Amino acid sequence: MSENLIRKMLQDWERQSTQAGELVKAEVVLNRQDLIKLEALAEAYELPADEMLADLIGTALREIEQQIPYEAGSRVIRVEEGDPVYEDAGRTPRYLAAVARREREAESDGG
Repeated sequence: MSENLIRKMLQDWERQSTQAGELVKAEVVLNRQDLIKLEALAEAYELPADEMLADLIGTALREIEQQIPYEAGSRVIRVEEGDPVYEDAGRTPRYLAAVARREREAESDGG
């Protein structure tokens, strides 16, 4: 993860703020050593471990979204400064479609 994202996350923990948005409970399986580290961070920052885990996952997901590689497809979708910009034929479009679909499903399920 980039140093700036980690720094921001630590500042958020310092202010004991949680991310805005809806929290849901989810079961997570962790490696024993990762759990020990999480519990130690929670103890050091005097914050609930589950909130810190949610922050860690959220930060990691945002970083992953930024790092999904662009793969130029064969179709030109626009021209910028005279250069063609090709559709993304990589995983980003599938990921974004899955996110949108799951958001619609969550809304229709009343959540």
